[in-house]
Amino acid sequence: MTTARMLRSDEPTARLPRPRYSYGALLATSQRVCWQLEDVIGGRSLDFTRPFMPESLARTADVEGLSADERLALNQIRGHGYLCTFGIVEEFIVPFVLDHVRPRLGEGDECVRALLQLAGEEAKHIHLFRIFADMFRAGFTTPCDVIGPAEEIGRAVLSHHPLSVALAILQIEWMTQRHYVDAVHDDDGVDPLFRRLLKHHWLEEAQHAKLDTLMVEALAAACYDDERERALDGYLDIGAFLDGGIAQQAEFDAVALERAIGRRLPDAQRKAMIDRQRQAMRWTYLGSGMTHPEFLGTVERCLGPAARARLEAVAPMFS
Repeated sequence: MTTARMLRSDEPTARLPRPRYSYGALLATSQRVCWQLEDVIGGRSLDFTRPFMPESLARTADVEGLSADERLALNQIRGHGYLCTFGIVEEFIVPFVLDHVRPRLGEGDECVRALLQLAGEEAKHIHLFRIFADMFRAGFTTPCDVIGPAEEIGRAVLSHHPLSVALAILQIEWMTQRHYVDAVHDDDGVDPLFRRLLKHHWLEEAQHAKLDTLMVEALAAACYDDERERALDGYLDIGAFLDGGIAQQAEFDAVALERAIGRRLPDAQRKAMIDRQRQAMRWTYLGSGMTHPEFLGTVERCLGPAARARLEAVAPMFS
């Protein structure tokens, strides 16, 4: 049966670059840096006398009207939100990767093995974040609500064009580099176990970002110019959807803090704190990935300079 796509005469792959990475090299590196849950946890416990999130992400140290102990509680609540948020995003990454690899089973052993290893490592990350979330709840004791359920969030994200989803995932994977290398690598004040979590997550996500770059390149190569433009629109729609969740999480964190400290904050102070925390989370989960040079470089190579310019115009909203 002839489709409208088959009637088009323009060539989707004519202007796209050659892949920057190879599946074989990435598979070898992934196998070398791969770790087990015991390597991260190893009988260790969270230290509730120390912050969990680096200040460049948490932005809790100068929240007005809170004591030092209350700021510490807010930082730790943000850490709990981080664990749950990454648990949510990893849950839609796994089925997306499996859907991408299924039609490629005959394309070569290294490609399939690298992508399946990526999916397996993301499943391991889900397990790791759940263990940490359970450790947090056991030590913090005050209930902390989080956005969800993960299944509904995943369904909403995965309903977009595959290239839109791949771009969103690529952003997420590059931002983990900033969360460790730029934010916590030299921060000795963060709880050592939470620091280990960020480090080990980054070790594997650094390889995932390169594999996802290959996925973005492959998906973009199969698209016509107008499809790529719509895919960028879809990526921005996913960002707007996640930004709505961030706004809700900032409200949840304010409620959790008030429960933990046993008092209601004055309205003006509460609003100022929520606004600041929302912007901090926007940077953590959106801006830090959207502005990553590697992410922007992939967008420019695969979607064109105008697409990169669009993102650079939007990015200040999430700084």
